[in-house]
Amino acid sequence: MSVLSDAHFHDEAAAYRFIETRVWPNGPVCPHCGGTERVSPMQGKTTRIGTYKCYACRKPFTVKVGTIFESSHVKMHLWLQAIFLMASSKKGISSNQLHRTLGVTLKTAWFMSHRIREAMRDGTLGPLGGEGKIVEADETYFGKQAERQESPQRKGRPYTKSGKSGPSTKRAIVGLIERGGAVRTFHVAQATKVNVAAIVADNVARESVLHTDESRLYGGMKAVFAGHETVNHTAGEYVRGVVHSNTIESYFSIFKRGMRGTYQHCAEKHLHRYLAEFDFRHNKRIALGVTDVERADFILGGVVSRRLTYQTTRTR
Repeated sequence: MSVLSDAHFHDEAAAYRFIETRVWPNGPVCPHCGGTERVSPMQGKTTRIGTYKCYACRKPFTVKVGTIFESSHVKMHLWLQAIFLMASSKKGISSNQLHRTLGVTLKTAWFMSHRIREAMRDGTLGPLGGEGKIVEADETYFGKQAERQESPQRKGRPYTKSGKSGPSTKRAIVGLIERGGAVRTFHVAQATKVNVAAIVADNVARESVLHTDESRLYGGMKAVFAGHETVNHTAGEYVRGVVHSNTIESYFSIFKRGMRGTYQHCAEKHLHRYLAEFDFRHNKRIALGVTDVERADFILGGVVSRRLTYQTTRTR
């Protein structure tokens, strides 16, 4: 398997060959019928780079079909540049910066970045933590909700400051992080005790010890997990021995700095993709021995079956 190099960023044929080794490790596979034996590269002066023909179903195809690159007119070497830039930036790279760096339109850069975020989504659903491990849970609020979500605890009571402050108008995000390991975040319509309890129960191994703040959202967790320890932030307590939620709060800090400083604006319908991007970057961080090049390779490993059309991006 070839290693990502400067040639792949500037030569279109080399870029195609590099993507093909990632998507087709055992040789070309027809995306239409799944055939592998009667597949040959198409020859000719006007034939597009990387075009093959399956003589079983008589259809032409390229490695783009069935991936995030499908129906894109952007050069493959520019896709590789965009993937590497997003993989190597600590707090993300804006569509405006991609537009200026790659020389594509702003609309194209915006759509490319969303497709790459789709490739960053983690397909593994195994639980966090385990025996002898600590998982921290917390919630945060970021950005204004499209519509106010009325909390059932309010029971019709009036909002303070005309409802212009506090979490009632903001998007709720629930975060889980295994100490020294992976993070997993979720955008929810409301951070209620029922919603939060369901997320924690579905994503954390029962043998884990759960660390949270004093929020009542996590009440009753001691009966579910091996242990549940809390710190009282209201009383000024942030660390008590090994008990704290500083790791997940540190993650939220990086996420918010990236969203405010780099992206500046995010529609609520796209928030889950930005969360996937920051989760990916944390879970493949340099502290775990993952380099920028390896991080880009991980993204390329997730390009298959992640088709995203512009229309669905706008309306989702």
